[in-house]
Formats: sequence, C-alpha cells, structure tokens
Amino acid sequence: MIHSFLLFFLSFSGVRSLGVNYGQVGDNLPSPDKVLELLTSLKISKVRIYDTNPQILTSFANSNTELVVTIENEMLTQLLDPQQALQWVAIHIKPYFPAVRITGIAVGNEIFTGNDTVLMANLIPAMIAIHEALGELGLGSYIHVSTPTSLAVLEESFPPSAGSFKGEVSSYISQFLQFLSRTKAPFWINAYPYFAYKDNPDIISLDYALLNPMTYLVDPSTKLNYDNMLYAQVDAVIFGMARLGFDGIEVRVSETGWPSKGDLDEIGANSENAAIYNRNLLRRQLANEGTPLRPNSRLEVYLFALFNEDMKPGPTSERNYGLYHPDGTMAYNMGLSTSSASISLSSSATKLHLVNAGYRGG
Repeated sequence: MIHSFLLFFLSFSGVRSLGVNYGQVGDNLPSPDKVLELLTSLKISKVRIYDTNPQILTSFANSNTELVVTIENEMLTQLLDPQQALQWVAIHIKPYFPAVRITGIAVGNEIFTGNDTVLMANLIPAMIAIHEALGELGLGSYIHVSTPTSLAVLEESFPPSAGSFKGEVSSYISQFLQFLSRTKAPFWINAYPYFAYKDNPDIISLDYALLNPMTYLVDPSTKLNYDNMLYAQVDAVIFGMARLGFDGIEVRVSETGWPSKGDLDEIGANSENAAIYNRNLLRRQLANEGTPLRPNSRLEVYLFALFNEDMKPGPTSERNYGLYHPDGTMAYNMGLSTSSASISLSSSATKLHLVNAGYRGG
C-alpha cells in the first residue's frame, strides 16, 4: 500500500491542526491497534470517534493521539441527571485518562438541525452536567465539551457577513454559545462544500468548492476576499455568533470531506474530485491558514473520514468518504508519490445562502 502524497505531506511537515474522523459503521474494518499503526505512520495525531468504544480507548493508550469522543444522541436524556452524568464520566472517561489523551467530548451530533425538539431542549443541560462531572473528577481543565453542528443551522451563509442562525433554533443556539463562552470550548461545525456543489452545479464553481486557488469572491460588506467555499462557510458561522453577541469563540471544522463515489444523481462524487479536495485541504493546512476573517488563527479541521464504511445507510456517497478501504489500500490516488510505506490492515470482523450551505445529514 502506498501512502504517496499523504505520507509525504504529513510525515515530513507535521500538520498540527489536521485531524481525521474514525467512523466504525462497517463490518470489515481493521482492529483499533492496526488503525493506530496507520495513523502513526501518517503522523496524524488528532482523531474523533463517534462513541467511547473501550477497544479503541485501550488501543490508543500511551500514544501521542489526541482523541475526541462522542456521547450518542440517544444517551442525552439520562445524562440530565447530574449523578448519571458523573457516573458516565467515571466509567467512560476517567479510567482511560491521561493514558488516553482525551481532549474533547462531543455531546450528540447535529442535534440543532434534527426534528427532535425535546432532544434540542435537553442538549445544553446534558452538556452542563457532563462539564460539571468532569470538574468534580478533576478533568475539567483538560477536556472541553461541545457538540458538532451541521451548517444547515444557518439561515443565511453567503456572503459570510450575512451569516445568521435559523430563528427556530436561535434560543437554543444562544444558550449553547453562552456555555461555550463560559467554558472556553470551541464551536464545532460539520461543513461540506460538496453538498453545495452537488445541489447547484450550474451556480457553484467546482474550483471554489474544491478549494482550488481561484479568483476571489468579495464580501460586499467586509471587502474580505474568499477563494474557497469552506472558509466562507466557517466565517458565516463566526458572523452568525457575532449577531447573537458572541465574538471570541473559536470555530473548528469537525467534519469535512468529499466522496470518491456516488449515485448517478450525486454530481461531482468521484475519486478525482475527492483527491483534489483533500489535497488542497492538506496544502492549506500546511500553510497554517486561517480564514479571511481570522487570518492569524490557524483553522483546525477534521477530515471525514479515515475509512469507507460499508454499513452506513443512505446514498452511495455515504459509504465512500474514506481515504482508505478497510483492507488498508487507498481509496484513490492522492497525488504524486514521494515516499512510501506498507502496512497490512487485516479486517477484524438557490438562494446564494443555500448554495453556500453544504452539509451532511447525520
């Protein structure tokens, strides 16, 4: 297996702000120890998982990997009870820390853009309970608490200066931002230029969506220049927060990626575009780029995803975001090879604001 472009970029340059999402919705994925071996070879030291799988936590102990773990949506209601939250942290976090470098807990995923208003109402109290439980167990200063949010939470996203949250969730978002501001935790956004392009290929420039250098789009209010959609999406979130009175909260991209395969109606989902998108993202990460609104603050990004996951529901694209197939071969060629290494991963079992608002559902 040739790591080629990825190995060159990550091994020799060390992209400190780049992480990867390690999903497990498959029946043929490598064992966690093999996954750690792969991540180590690629010099990727930031990983997000979608649960608190004890096998993964045990395998990642005493490594240099920073881990963001997740509390599943269906768990939130029972964690409203402070004693239940304390017990959850005592069982799922404390026994592994600090051997496992857990740096964040994602409480749920894309709850603000779902249809469950009870879940929305329970989210912030559950986050508060988990944060207080971390503090009670002496972990509060090491592990932040947040929740990944779909870009669909925005009512307006282009130009970025018009960024605003949807009215029906603004009260929840205000409470959320108060929590983030108080605890110094980041706003995590799942942002996918692919979806904006797929839905509007006659309007959206493919280069703009793929992060290719191109002629700038100028925000008429700020006069800031945008040469790619991802940065415009992030800045729209920042402007949206400012509209609600919050200016200093960091925004991190918890998910972004491009599928290497899709159904006939999934325009742009192919291996060539996936390679270009991820290669351009890596190049920008190597340059420690910030967004036009925050040029001096390096943007932290988590790629989606490490592996293709064969049991994910939905269109074909959902099962083809991975950099790798489960057997350890690359899903597509990332570029010219400058170094290589072999690792065997045996399986162990049309408004413009809408044009800019690319996101994955779930």
